[in-house]
Amino acid sequence: MRKKNIRLIIGIILILVMTALFALLPKIYNNNFLLFNIMLYIALAEGLNLIYGFTGYLPFGYVGFFGIGAYSASLLILLLHVGVVPAILLGGVAASIVGIILTPLLRLSGAYFAIANLAASQAIYYIISNPHLENITQGPYGIMLSSVYDATASYNAMLIVMFFAFMLVLFFRQSRFGLSLMAIREDSITASVAGVNVVLARTIAWLLSAFVAGLCGGVFAWYTSVFYPETVFSLNISIFAIVFVLFGGAATLLGPLIGTVILYGMYNFIGISTPQYFQLIYGLLIVVLIMFLPNGVISLFKKVKDYVP
Repeated sequence: MRKKNIRLIIGIILILVMTALFALLPKIYNNNFLLFNIMLYIALAEGLNLIYGFTGYLPFGYVGFFGIGAYSASLLILLLHVGVVPAILLGGVAASIVGIILTPLLRLSGAYFAIANLAASQAIYYIISNPHLENITQGPYGIMLSSVYDATASYNAMLIVMFFAFMLVLFFRQSRFGLSLMAIREDSITASVAGVNVVLARTIAWLLSAFVAGLCGGVFAWYTSVFYPETVFSLNISIFAIVFVLFGGAATLLGPLIGTVILYGMYNFIGISTPQYFQLIYGLLIVVLIMFLPNGVISLFKKVKDYVP
């Protein structure tokens, strides 16, 4: 059997196992909030992986799409009385529309793109939190969705979003489209000469990545039911997603999952109670990783990496 087919089968099995695991864990583990956040960051890391892992664009402002999704879904529910599920889907669409507006940023590269993307997300934050827009966005005073709060349904919604993010990454890993993106990442000029539509491929990856973040934001808003602009536009959300991808291994299905489970687990056991020690440990881990494992923890498994998606 070809390696590609083996990777596909293993990938589907992994996705089904992880989805079933998170569906069953609430029955035996009482901390649903922790489980929800792990799923949230897995989905965000996989979503970021679509643009960073496959194209090399590092979006420090990725949280902007998350915040847009949270606010769009919430305002559709509060102001237009849209159903929760359609509102979340439209929140993902809204994030993608913002992605279209920000598409010119893809003309930049490296640090220039990262900084410009971060600046764009901060601009969105300041617009939404503007007190003069209180009648529309609630300004800096936050949003309350207590009327539609449903912990179980929102948990299941996050489970579906995580599954969707997994499937997108698996598609990228297995398809000619994903191969084209990786060719662009290595050398866009050579890829263009070979017949790859560089602009279109990058744009599709960018918009799908934004859509996933928007969905995550919408489900997060539903689950928490009360949040403020600084909550959903916190730079920590971008940093966590980026670090989880780097730690586990970019452009892989399993890498972001490994990074999230290990590092977010460490954060909850060490970082919350003793943040000063956690920051030190976190910093050392990243330095060691960049120096000795630039391709992430998954690169340690050299004998099986050709078969693991």
